[in-house]
Amino acid sequence: MNIITKAPWQLKESDVTDEKIYNERRTLMKIAAVAGAGAMMPTALPASSDIPGTTLNFSKNSAYHEASLTDYDKITTYNNFYEFSLAKDGPSKLAHTLEPEDWSIEITGEVEKNITIDVNEMISKFPLEERIYRFRCVEGWSMVVPWVGFELSYLLKKAGLTSKSKFVQFQTKNDPRMFPEQNKKGFLANIPFPYVEGLRIDEAMHPLTLLSVGLYGKTLPKQNGAPIRLVVPWKYGFKSIKSMTHIHVSETLTDSTWNIVNPREYGFYSNVNPEVSHPRWSQAKERPLGAFFKKRTEIFNGYADEVAGMYKNMDLRKNF
Repeated sequence: MNIITKAPWQLKESDVTDEKIYNERRTLMKIAAVAGAGAMMPTALPASSDIPGTTLNFSKNSAYHEASLTDYDKITTYNNFYEFSLAKDGPSKLAHTLEPEDWSIEITGEVEKNITIDVNEMISKFPLEERIYRFRCVEGWSMVVPWVGFELSYLLKKAGLTSKSKFVQFQTKNDPRMFPEQNKKGFLANIPFPYVEGLRIDEAMHPLTLLSVGLYGKTLPKQNGAPIRLVVPWKYGFKSIKSMTHIHVSETLTDSTWNIVNPREYGFYSNVNPEVSHPRWSQAKERPLGAFFKKRTEIFNGYADEVAGMYKNMDLRKNF
């Protein structure tokens, strides 16, 4: 008899946030007002045929299926994607300018060979999995998303790492025609573009670190970072860069957009840590999209058993 022991971070499919919960925040608040402090009624998951996008060929990774999914509609209408808008509902309204076809990623720097690979080629070469991950925003809200993708390590191994491969920087596509906010300069600019993010090489190669090309079984919606984005579930959401087009491997610490903009508030690592408050708010609790009550935030977003070892000799308050 085989006994299967599940890790604490493994989520049930029933825990994934319903798609509709993700998109209709205003409706949710109206329901909450009517219900008072009562529990929210679960929303039925939509049929696959109701979800836009191309169906992907993937397997479900049973090790990552133990949480209530956030509603598809909420996942696709409550977004931070500053290349389109500062408003949460702005990306879903403005992302039609993104053209995710004929998209490739260039890998350069401290690798055995610089390569450029088409996203469609990646989808055909690397085995796609559906993994249900918790997603925690630094702003204090959270969701549970059924991502479809493959481990970032597969792509980095294709380029080949060297003894100088210490850090990895990711860049969002720089094209003001597709991303209207990139047209703004000087005082009107919200953040410096192109958006960049970085990881240490061991973080990048960790099996939890995913390159996502879809959610809810279909290709990624434009507002969620089509056609390919990073997902690092134990870090705050802004580390999971969207619409990626360039990966640069280096020997030295790489830039990270929010760390550049305000290093006092946003550290390079940005690991989820309820004991380290943002200078302007506590991180001890979070509000899942679609829920009335807040819940306690877990260290490393619930993935401590898998990733804490990478930081065992670090001061997590100083290296936040």
